Amino acid sequence: MASVKPWSLVLVVFCIMSLSYFVNGAGSNEGLGASFIFGDSLVDAGNNNYLQTLSRANIPPNGIDFKASGGQPTGRYTNGRTIGDIVGEELGVPSYAVPYLAPNSTGKAILYGVNYASGGGGIMNATGRIFVNRLGLDIQIDYFNNTRKQFDKLLGPSKAKDYISKRSIFSITIGANDFLNNYLLPVLSVGARISESPDAFIDDMINHLRNQLTRLYQLDARKFVIGNVGPIGCIPYQKTLNQLNENECVDLANKLAMQYNRRLKELLSELNGKLQGAIVVHANVYDLVMELITNYTKYGFTTASKACCGNGGQFAGIIPCGPTSSLCKDREKHVFWDPYHPSEAANVIIARQLLSGSTKYISPVNLKQLRNL
Repeated sequence: MASVKPWSLVLVVFCIMSLSYFVNGAGSNEGLGASFIFGDSLVDAGNNNYLQTLSRANIPPNGIDFKASGGQPTGRYTNGRTIGDIVGEELGVPSYAVPYLAPNSTGKAILYGVNYASGGGGIMNATGRIFVNRLGLDIQIDYFNNTRKQFDKLLGPSKAKDYISKRSIFSITIGANDFLNNYLLPVLSVGARISESPDAFIDDMINHLRNQLTRLYQLDARKFVIGNVGPIGCIPYQKTLNQLNENECVDLANKLAMQYNRRLKELLSELNGKLQGAIVVHANVYDLVMELITNYTKYGFTTASKACCGNGGQFAGIIPCGPTSSLCKDREKHVFWDPYHPSEAANVIIARQLLSGSTKYISPVNLKQLRNL
């Protein structure tokens, strides 16, 4: 009988381990299985590149500090990684969640997660119509339904259900556009504001979101993290548009965000009681970003008002970031990358609080605790 070479045994063991990896959907029980990301431009990783839309970030200098692309733009609306990218890295996902509309969002690539977020997208279907095309949250969940079927084919129905419900996190970062590019939109929204009070509009948002999160639950999502709306009255665009001083914010925009955020917290508490086996985590993005803006020097920033990349007005807050924009040299010293979005340096601070912070910013558990539940 021929002797078996040691390297042959190694090869056989390696093949068995590799097969086991993909059949079970992950190598070890450490780290997250899949990261499913829903939302708007704060977490879009390139879906809008594949839409005929006025909202795009696949032009330089966007992505100038994104190491994975060698500094080339990917469609992320920041100079480097989004909060979703950083969270996925820290939770042990070996590669970034692939944009759903990208050609490579098929096969084993989806086992690490999928990103459905879209610049201009909102909870309400009318939100972002000024951009012509965008993916609202309803459409994003329709797309996850397609992904869910692919998981059944990849892993088999039983293992797929287990992987999605126990080893995956669903993060939803949405709502800002429902105010900025819907209810508060100059000219286009005047009629809506006359016919619908802020209370009624926010009621609509909450009712839509309740249905949307319930749909995800019905598709086996169990670990949720939902971000509230940040201090949208403090972004460079709003400050520039309203000709405010450096330490001022637009009162109406922030009041609407806080009013929605109170209702959101109630909704998440309701869902934690109603959706059996689910844990719905509340990410207090408003207070977290306001802390950065108010005490920016404490975190090593030199400005929390001026966009690093943009043009127009005192805070470079009117024209989005592009090849003709003015660009700051000290990108890590700016809270805001462009008129609307945080810099990678700000995203890192925000992500770390969500990952390991106290219940002041993330409750009832932080994301590292959520992963291990």
